[in-house]
Amino acid sequence: MNQPKRVTVLMGGASAERDVSLRSGHAAAAALETAGYAVTLVDAGRDPGELVRAVVETQPEVVFNALHGRFGEDGCVQGVLNLLGVPYTHSGLLASAAAMDKAFARCLFESAGIPVAKGRVVRRGEASPLPRPHVVKPLNEGSSVGVYILQDGDARDPLGDWPFDSDEVLVEEFIPGREITVAVMGDRALGALEITSDRGFYDYEAKYAPGGSRHIMPAPLPQSDYAEACRLALAAHRALGCRGVSRADLRYDDTKAGETPRLIMLEVNTQPGMTATSLVPEIAAHAGISFPELVRWMVENARCDA
Repeated sequence: MNQPKRVTVLMGGASAERDVSLRSGHAAAAALETAGYAVTLVDAGRDPGELVRAVVETQPEVVFNALHGRFGEDGCVQGVLNLLGVPYTHSGLLASAAAMDKAFARCLFESAGIPVAKGRVVRRGEASPLPRPHVVKPLNEGSSVGVYILQDGDARDPLGDWPFDSDEVLVEEFIPGREITVAVMGDRALGALEITSDRGFYDYEAKYAPGGSRHIMPAPLPQSDYAEACRLALAAHRALGCRGVSRADLRYDDTKAGETPRLIMLEVNTQPGMTATSLVPEIAAHAGISFPELVRWMVENARCDA
């Protein structure tokens, strides 16, 4: 009988999403052990030398990348693993970098015919060009870190009260309606889920605070709109060049009486949360794929760009 594959799980890191990554890493490791793999956990910091040493010492056949945010999700770790020639889960360097840069990803979506909200990059000292309300986003953070809405009557400069060291942000029109997320696994969309929150906006606290949000699976959309949400998610996955598992976040605007509802692509997460109760595993479970089966598939389909 063959020995189980050795898998090193990278988690933690030094980004604003460290706590979320630790949860993803521990949950994925437990599921991988259930699936029969020999697992080693590595808390990856910012030092690439230490990361290389840890990966080499653990001698993995596959790295399960459970990092979120900068360094782990933006192509940096992917580049290191490419140089080492170690297969890893999720997207490669180019797709990871493209998806993490929200302004660049918007350009790719538009060129692929995927609808996006009106928006532009605003630099420090510039006036915001959009009427309120509109959304302010950092260009390269995940998990809605730092995202906020400028409401009517709010005259703040988008960079005037900003918690990050940045000279530019993305501002987008606020799309009313409902929050829809779609999981993509390889070459198929697994399904669409609706997220509701009493906070009125699906920000970081709504995502991770206890009781901050509620999930409705499957999303209660008309059949044609449900299918369109899945189609757009797969199209965005392909436009970015993603592989493995990704999650697309969309807005479904059905607020205007007498008008056809519209779906707007917000972003694609190339390293979505991977706890047993995260969105992608929840959607996968509804499609008949258990959490251990999901992570096993991810390991079996891991590769590097070397």
